[in-house]
Amino acid sequence: MASLSVKPGQRFTLPDWQNNAHRISADAEHQRSTSHQIRQEARALRNDTGNQAKWDECETRTRLKDRITSVDRWREVLARCLTDIDLEIDALTKVKEAAEDALQAKNLCLDVAIECLTFRESRRDIDVVRDPVEEELHREVKVIEKAKKELQQRVDEAFTQLCLLKEARQQLNCDHRHKVEALDLDRQCLSFNVTSGNISFKVNPTRIPDGTTALREWELNSQCNKDRADAEMKASIDLRGAIMLTIAQTNNELDAQRIATEFALRKRIRDMEGALSELRWQEKNTLEEIAEMEEEIRQLEEDLRKRTLDLKVAHTRLETRTYRPHVELCRDQAQFGLTGEVQDLEAAIRVLQQKRTESHLALDALYRQLHRIQTDIGYKTNSLQLDNKCMDTRRKLVIPVEKFDPEVDAVNRTRN
Repeated sequence: MASLSVKPGQRFTLPDWQNNAHRISADAEHQRSTSHQIRQEARALRNDTGNQAKWDECETRTRLKDRITSVDRWREVLARCLTDIDLEIDALTKVKEAAEDALQAKNLCLDVAIECLTFRESRRDIDVVRDPVEEELHREVKVIEKAKKELQQRVDEAFTQLCLLKEARQQLNCDHRHKVEALDLDRQCLSFNVTSGNISFKVNPTRIPDGTTALREWELNSQCNKDRADAEMKASIDLRGAIMLTIAQTNNELDAQRIATEFALRKRIRDMEGALSELRWQEKNTLEEIAEMEEEIRQLEEDLRKRTLDLKVAHTRLETRTYRPHVELCRDQAQFGLTGEVQDLEAAIRVLQQKRTESHLALDALYRQLHRIQTDIGYKTNSLQLDNKCMDTRRKLVIPVEKFDPEVDAVNRTRN
């Protein structure tokens, strides 16, 4: 009789099966409830963080714009200050050059006055008197030395002030350049957004870099740079006015002391003309000697050519006689004569060559001497022209004060 097979394994009861179904259903309800709560919290968190990020980014952009406006305002102030200080440096430089020109002119006046006094020391016997001319020359020397001292002091002051102006300008320029760089960086930061291609994570971006300054310190630095530049420009304006006044005063003091110095220049011109006459005479004689020496060298070359031809003939005769046959190849009187002729011709050629070398050396020395003479003539011709120019210039030594005006108003710092 067939039996019913039973599958081996654990058998659960119906209540177990029902409890399991209820437990699965309860767990599903619980997980859905938990998920719903998390989704609500996530939605609220997303809204909060999104709004906070938008407000923070908006506030950051506002602060960046305010900072850009502030830095740009200071940049414009510094740029105007740089323009003003450049104009002042240019003006003070021109006034300083005018003072240096005036000082250099006093050197010429002093040299001429001392030269005149030296000339007058050559007077003899009763002519060695202290006349009004000598008193005027001594007074001129004292006035010139006093004027030189005052002008030199003004030049030194102008140099020092120029150094201060350039130092202040360097600080201004450095501050201005830094602000331009900061503006570029802040504007670049303002242009960044989430779609920018060059954004990335950085290492420790919230760190405080070395050398970071406070906002108050930043403002004080720019203000101090501007205040210092303004102070140096004001001092420069005052100094330019003082320099112009000194130039005018020294020119007026020297105006009455010029006439007595004309004698020295006239004597110097006469001496220079005499020296030029002597040099031109030497040049003429040297040129004649060079022509004669060149002709002599040409004659030496001609004689050397002739002696060389004679030597060739003698050599050819000697060589031809070596082909005489047998006993005919004897050392006869003709052979001795040709040998002596060759020796004499070779000695003559050596002497002529030596003399040609000496003549060339002498000719080179003549050319060097001619070059020295012509160079000295050029120097003395130039000196004579300069002395004549000095004579013309001394008759016009009354230079108006406005002649030294460096084309910039000394008070208002404006260009003409």
